[in-house]
Amino acid sequence: MNEAETRAEHIDPALAAAGWGVVEGSRIRREYPITLGRIKGAGKRGKALTADYVLEYRNTKLAAVEAKAWDKALTEGVGQAKDYAQKLSLRYTYATNGQGIYGIDMQTGAEGELPAFPTPEALWQATFATENAWRDRFAAVPFEDKGGYWQGRYYQDIAIERVLAALAEGRDRILLTLATGTGKTFIAFQLAWKLFHSRWNLSDWKTAGEPTRRPRILFLADRNILANQAFNSFSAFAEDALVRIAPDDIKKKGKVPKNGSIFFTIFQTFMSGPGDTPYFGEYPADFFDVIIIDECHRGGANDESNWRSILEYFSPAVQLGLTATPKRKDNADTYAYFGEPVFIYSLKDGINDGFLTPFRLKQIATTLDDYVFTSDDTVVEGEIEAGKRYEEKDFNKIIEIKAREKKRVEIFMNEIDQREKTIVFCATQTHALAVRDLINQTKRSTDPNYCQRVTAEDGGLGEQWLRDFQDNEKTIPTILTTSQKLSTGVDARNVRNIVLMRPVNSMIEFKQIIGRGTRLYDGKDYFTIYDFVKAHHHFSDPEWDGEPLEPDVCTKCQRSPCVCFKEPPPPCYVCGNQPCTCPKEPCHECGQRPCVCQRRQKAKVKLADGKERQIQHMMATSFWHPDGTPMSAAQFVSALYGQLP
Repeated sequence: MNEAETRAEHIDPALAAAGWGVVEGSRIRREYPITLGRIKGAGKRGKALTADYVLEYRNTKLAAVEAKAWDKALTEGVGQAKDYAQKLSLRYTYATNGQGIYGIDMQTGAEGELPAFPTPEALWQATFATENAWRDRFAAVPFEDKGGYWQGRYYQDIAIERVLAALAEGRDRILLTLATGTGKTFIAFQLAWKLFHSRWNLSDWKTAGEPTRRPRILFLADRNILANQAFNSFSAFAEDALVRIAPDDIKKKGKVPKNGSIFFTIFQTFMSGPGDTPYFGEYPADFFDVIIIDECHRGGANDESNWRSILEYFSPAVQLGLTATPKRKDNADTYAYFGEPVFIYSLKDGINDGFLTPFRLKQIATTLDDYVFTSDDTVVEGEIEAGKRYEEKDFNKIIEIKAREKKRVEIFMNEIDQREKTIVFCATQTHALAVRDLINQTKRSTDPNYCQRVTAEDGGLGEQWLRDFQDNEKTIPTILTTSQKLSTGVDARNVRNIVLMRPVNSMIEFKQIIGRGTRLYDGKDYFTIYDFVKAHHHFSDPEWDGEPLEPDVCTKCQRSPCVCFKEPPPPCYVCGNQPCTCPKEPCHECGQRPCVCQRRQKAKVKLADGKERQIQHMMATSFWHPDGTPMSAAQFVSALYGQLP
């Protein structure tokens, strides 16, 4: 009897006898897909991980089952059963050959033969031994799948369950760390869906009473593109439940919007307001039940951030931080504020599971990476420091040599397939403008809109170019230049090349930038990073893929995050308001607000005749494992295409 016959004649009836698929609220998920299999190239993938059975009850995955043929040993499938449970974060898992059942408790390590499968209710009670009313209410709300069109990935389901479990346990500061491109906005939507339909809210949560109203949820980002993408991703909610808080609407209506359930805005909008009164102060401090902070390492969780006052003002709310960056020295305050993540999904995990695209690196060095002025060159504008060695960090900020930028553009334009979508990161908005023009002067395409700049200065037109770039059905614009704006939040799945023409100053920033290329797209086997600025020093990150850092524990309560009682911020001692409405101080130099001090003029240098032709370059191609370690070209080819004959 083969495996299919064993399942049909013995395993399926045994599950049904225990009530699976029979008892209301129970479900058997057959051939449940867990991972897609790592991208190998040429349209091929590595072996996907698929569970024979996943047992669900009350919209919650409780166990996996590995099936083997009748003539196989009972414990033949134990290894696979444990793999499923490990990946799906399940406590219980089973192996069976139709003749017997072998059960494993992944938490205690207990395992052995069982007379029958447990019933759905028995397995629920074994998994959740302690009663919790909010856990039951959350479980009663199924994920929104838009009729099967939206299917969550396994790690997204785990992230959602971990956040809800933290809420059920009473935590009010929660952190999720997931690599860029793994669907943090989808997770935020499903969480909001569960909270909304379970009628979770602060007052009933704290009193443990029956829920009396729906929650007010704020999605807080630091860029309009992130807030707009989230707003569009929450389209399954009724239209009147969603509110986009924008400055123009507030000015038009003369007040902040309060009618709705799910609110979306950016820190800058909340910090602005008439005179020196920020808009966020027009809401009561306990108005929002939960605040979701996107890219929280850049926002109000940073101790040095001007936006921290927003989170402190709304301190009664449960605050959920979303970040793509692991714990490092330069974002440690984010982890101190929220506590250790309840779930982590790294770039390595995403690539190995086949949910993210692997990458290769081309390191490029030229003979004009550094520059010392010589008398045969001409200073066109500004002043030059004689004898000073100008380094990468100085270019296009305090010194500009157009021939240097032109050479770099020619190098990567000759390397890339000019039909492939590409993002070029530049030092400043002015630099991005100059590089755009150089690309359009170098391109083979006849389309005048082939390359466009998208920065804060480009306003609505830049936003339209970005939307066109993100549209996979459109080929124009093909290349975008930017400085900071596109380093996060750009969901452009068909990006094949990332060009670095400005320094990357941290691991965090580097991970955000390469996240622009990791998203999946049909026929995309890998993406390429063209590195002119030695950013590859940020590739190797053993901490991210090794042992996690020890959590910072409060010295008083011995908890992480700290649960010591904190007095709400006192009113300003000058104006008596919270938040403070005192006028901001003028510049100490010019005495004006805003500052009108003259900035030092950038030096522009024209190279002497013939020097531009003498610029040489070297290029080294390297390949990288998802764990941040280099691999040989042969290993890379093998990983993509398998063993060649």
